[in-house]
Amino acid sequence: QVQLVESGGGLVQPGGSLRLSCAASGSIGGSYTIGWYRQAPGETRELVATITSGGVTNYADSVKGRFTISRDNAQKMVYLQMNSLKPEDTSVYYCRVAGTRGLYWGHGTQVTVSS
Repeated sequence: QVQLVESGGGLVQPGGSLRLSCAASGSIGGSYTIGWYRQAPGETRELVATITSGGVTNYADSVKGRFTISRDNAQKMVYLQMNSLKPEDTSVYYCRVAGTRGLYWGHGTQVTVSS
């Protein structure tokens, strides 16, 4: 069983930065894709950024150049550095891992960008 716990969300002004963290417990296997998705009220959940076990990253066009995904394999952590935040980035951000051991989601962390 894999558990994902997100942290680091909060309220930030436009143009500000936040760093989200996702702590994974359990065995996620050797081949996986882990990353961040977000869902705003009334909207469908969308991909933000992912990274594979081989280190290949993928970003939504809306966050390219502003967000950076990284990981610490030893600590089983995944991070999302978010810079130049905009009001439209306001969402609940979820950590997700998909691999040979299955598909798992965290419970999410709220990010609100507002002045």
